[in-house]
Amino acid sequence: MIDAAPYPVLLVGADGTVGRVNPAARLLLRSAEPGMPLADAAPGWLVEAHLGYGDGSPPARGPIGARTFEAHASRGDDGSEVVWWLVDDTDRRLAVDALRVQQERTDFLAEASSRLLSSLNLDRCMRVTARLAAQNLAEAALVIAPSTGRKHPIAYCGPDGVVVRDELVIDPAELPGLAEALQGFPPVPSRWIDPATAPAWLPSAGLGQIGAMVVTALPGHGIPAGALVLLGGSARSSFSEGEEVFARLFAARAGAAMSAARLYAEQASITQTLMRELLPPRVSRLEGAELAAGYRPGGPAERIGGDFYDLHPAADAAGESLIVLGDVCGKGLEAAVLTGKIRNTLRALLPLADDHHLVLNLLNGVLLNDDAHARFVTLVLASLRRVGGSLELRMTNAGHPSPLIVRADGRVETVESKGTLIGVLDQIKSQTVTVVLAPGESCLLYTDGVTEAKGGPLGDELYGEERLCAALEQCAGMPGQAMVEHVQMLASQWTGHVHQDDMALVVVTAPRGAHLSAVGGHGPGRFTA
Repeated sequence: MIDAAPYPVLLVGADGTVGRVNPAARLLLRSAEPGMPLADAAPGWLVEAHLGYGDGSPPARGPIGARTFEAHASRGDDGSEVVWWLVDDTDRRLAVDALRVQQERTDFLAEASSRLLSSLNLDRCMRVTARLAAQNLAEAALVIAPSTGRKHPIAYCGPDGVVVRDELVIDPAELPGLAEALQGFPPVPSRWIDPATAPAWLPSAGLGQIGAMVVTALPGHGIPAGALVLLGGSARSSFSEGEEVFARLFAARAGAAMSAARLYAEQASITQTLMRELLPPRVSRLEGAELAAGYRPGGPAERIGGDFYDLHPAADAAGESLIVLGDVCGKGLEAAVLTGKIRNTLRALLPLADDHHLVLNLLNGVLLNDDAHARFVTLVLASLRRVGGSLELRMTNAGHPSPLIVRADGRVETVESKGTLIGVLDQIKSQTVTVVLAPGESCLLYTDGVTEAKGGPLGDELYGEERLCAALEQCAGMPGQAMVEHVQMLASQWTGHVHQDDMALVVVTAPRGAHLSAVGGHGPGRFTA
């Protein structure tokens, strides 16, 4: 039965000598002959397994030549002999190893994707890419991003796992395959790259002599996101084809993350630039007037909306400064875009600002011809100039809540200026009213986010103009900024601190007069406001 077995079989006696060798075993173990010690006939791992054999011992495994075998043992007929059956498990082991490697690579790619996509910061993506590649694909790795001007951003990670970020002036043509990789072309096999041709600018800290290099593109969204350079030490002559393929799989994920981070950075920069144009301007002192302003968007997560104000200083000392406060129908980004267009149009019409009706009429025509924005806007135009110690305001209302005047004695007056809203009718009507503010008196321009704030005991009552006027009666002589914050606080309390609609306020105050004071009637004195 042993001679007919298709597997190599050895019968070993109790004294450790070979009793029988079947033909299959003779082909595998050419020196094995009956009567010789097992140590002379079989490899060392099988000898050790025989010496330690006992009932229930697991199979032994080891190499014979270029193949690997699994040795199974059983007792002979007399109980003192041991029969060793050798089963070639090379292919099974290779399959298991390949499956293990594939599982490890799959786990690594999943981890890499998670870590790379957890941030939309380009610098972080470059660092993570370099570190993961150095720790899992090679001894060292270099990530090269497209140039910004004359320099290329790079991230290098050596065997110590420390990532170094830098900006280098490089010539991609000096590193074989790099120029092509930066343009998105397929990589050059590592066996075609001579490490001796590595340029002096190529980082290799902690690696020593470079033994192998592979350069692959980092594909992005439509355009390459950069290149990945893997570096092997002197013990490695090249990267295997499987390693290069796996590097490209990793590079695809890294490139997608870097491209998304770059796109996000570009969009964030564009958004920030546009936002600066849409946000209310900083309040600056206009000649002859004290100004204060406040803006609160309708939603807690919003920064811009449909309410706006603009301040335009006079072109010369004899001219009038212009204040614009308005409310575009709607809120959020779409309303803010139209707000930006209205503000730009009014800025272009500043040379005509002496004629409020003409300015409003021209703006009305612009909005009526804008098919992209079927919205309207309410406005208040206030031109102001200093007259002696007082402040003269010419105000024109275009469908907007009426401005309120806070006199020095606490009286609150409504500016009765009426007009049609802008962007609805072909012809508009407007009325300009002139108001004079004595020193310390103020004018409040506001949007309906104040008076239409809904709240109160039952949560369904509007704050209303009557409550606003009553609150302003207590603000006589109060600084403009304090008045703005007081009104905002009252409206917020009325709604239970729930944001509802955009709210914009501007307070114009006639400066309090200056007088000369001196201690005891002597001395040079000083001007005080």
